[in-house]
Amino acid sequence: MLRFDIITLFPRTFASPLQESIIKKAQDRGLLQIGIHDLRDYAEDRHRTADDGPYGGGAGMVMKVGPIVKALEAIKAPGGQARAILTTPQGPVFSQETAQRLSHYDQIVMVCGRYEGVDERVLSFVDEEVSIGDYILTGGELPALVIIDAVARLVPGVVGDRASVLEDTFANDLLKYPQYTRPPAFRGLDVPEILLSGNHERIRAWRKEKSLRKTLRRRPDLLQRAVLDEADKLMLKSIIKSDDAERNHGCN
Repeated sequence: MLRFDIITLFPRTFASPLQESIIKKAQDRGLLQIGIHDLRDYAEDRHRTADDGPYGGGAGMVMKVGPIVKALEAIKAPGGQARAILTTPQGPVFSQETAQRLSHYDQIVMVCGRYEGVDERVLSFVDEEVSIGDYILTGGELPALVIIDAVARLVPGVVGDRASVLEDTFANDLLKYPQYTRPPAFRGLDVPEILLSGNHERIRAWRKEKSLRKTLRRRPDLLQRAVLDEADKLMLKSIIKSDDAERNHGCN
C-alpha cells in the first residue's frame, strides 16, 4: 500500500478530486491511503501563523520554515521508504519516469507551496523539489493532485487492466497509438479496417507503426531515450524514409 500525505494551507482543495473515480476506489480497497494536513495546525503561535513578510523587503508573503518542518517531522515515517517533496516551479519537471520512481516508495509527503514561495531553509528538510511545468500556478495543490494521480495508477491493482498502464503514452517513451471504439463509421470518418480484422499480429504491428510515427512527428525528442528493438528501429527508418519521400514529392 502507498500512502500520500499532503501538507497545505488549503486542505479543502483536495476534498472532491480525491473522492472520485479510480483514486476513491483504490482508497476504498486499501491500495492507497491519503492524508490531508492543515499547515496551520503546526503553527507556533496562537494565531496559527504560517507565513510572514520576506526579509529584505518585497511583495507578498513567504511560508515559514518552522511550521513546515514541524509538520514534516510529525508526518514523515522514519526510514528510507518515505519521500518528502516540495511542489515548486523551480524543481525538475515531473515525468512518467519520476512517477515510476516514486511509485516504489511506501509514503510520499508533499509540501504545497503558496504565495511568494517557501523559506529557502525548507529545502534542507525535503528530499526533492518537483515542478509540473514551466508556468506559475496559485499554489502547489494542483501539482500535488497531478502527482498523486500519475503515481497512484502505477500501484498494482489501482488500475484494473494492467496492460492499459503498460501501454500508456510515455510508458515506453513513445506516444500512444490512435484508439477507436463503436461505431465503426461516423460522419464519413471510418475506423481503420485493420482494427476490425481480428488479426492480432497485424494490429500489434499497425499500433507500433502509428506510435512511432506519431512520436516522430510530435515529440521526436522522446526517440532519443526510447528503448527500441531491432524491428522497431527498422520500422522507424522506414517511416523516416517515407516521410522524406513525401516531403520531397510535395516540393516538386
